[in-house]
Amino acid sequence: MEEGFAQWANPSSPHAEGRKARQLLEEARERVKAALGWQGEVIFTSGASEAAALALHHAQAGARLVSAVEHDCVLQAAPDAERLPVLPDGQLDLTILQEALERERPLVAVQHVNSETGNRQVIDYIHALVRDAGGILLADDAQSAAKLTLLPCDMAIISAHKFGGPIGIGALLVKDYAMLAPSGGQERGYRRGTENLPGVLGMVTALEACGDPYVDPEVLEPLDALAEECRKLGGTWLSDRLSDPTPYIRAIAMPNMSATAQVMRFDMAGIAVSQGSACSSGTMKTSRVLEAMQVEPAVAANTIRVSLGWNTTREEVERFCEVWLELAKA
Repeated sequence: MEEGFAQWANPSSPHAEGRKARQLLEEARERVKAALGWQGEVIFTSGASEAAALALHHAQAGARLVSAVEHDCVLQAAPDAERLPVLPDGQLDLTILQEALERERPLVAVQHVNSETGNRQVIDYIHALVRDAGGILLADDAQSAAKLTLLPCDMAIISAHKFGGPIGIGALLVKDYAMLAPSGGQERGYRRGTENLPGVLGMVTALEACGDPYVDPEVLEPLDALAEECRKLGGTWLSDRLSDPTPYIRAIAMPNMSATAQVMRFDMAGIAVSQGSACSSGTMKTSRVLEAMQVEPAVAANTIRVSLGWNTTREEVERFCEVWLELAKA
């Protein structure tokens, strides 16, 4: 990012400084493609929310179809979209999806890894269904890009701060520009606003630096013991019911204490957890994602979201487990 600030000029300007900035921007674009194994185009945005809006507002497609457990930014960008239900294990109801795909050239939006439960959708299989129906699949990979292999799709959303990059920068990956209607003067005419060169360079550097696995398995080990204790105490370890849970996002219901109270108690202990999606947790409302999965209201009301990142330490995880047990046994 320091290099980006030092070399910064408007990449759209025709003078020498602008041309140099343009060269850095285009090199970063190719680096993003290489890091993710993406064969299409890359449109830099201010983050996942803008990328979602760009795709949902300007895709050259017909009906918008979104799963019932999508991130708020997707639902807000397509308020009139048909919502596709999920099964109790969090997986998209593929039978209903196939029926909905009878619409003419639909755009289907599906979150690869759910931001509240950590459940993975079978994106490759969903893409095959959508492709065979002549539709377009928009995969929200904000929670999975750089942590998992980018699976087949027509468009993909990524956000830098999800993999250790700076805030305020992301991208919409598009297999072919023809899938989008032009909407601005920058980014090949598909986005408005001067490109954030320092942010772009920070994002691609973080993307290239991400390790595999995203979180060291040794860091996660204490959670296995906590899961057993949670079950014994009458709590709910939501991963038990998920079709394909990820290791770095956990949804846990504590017996006899509301999620709202837990968030406050953990905060007092210096531990940051969320109730529902982090982007809507300030509302302190029961999660609509858990409701869509038919989680019992009493369990949903006591469920918190625990996310672990590339910089989470084993000591921090152990401390979380210790405080969780103290609260559950109080």
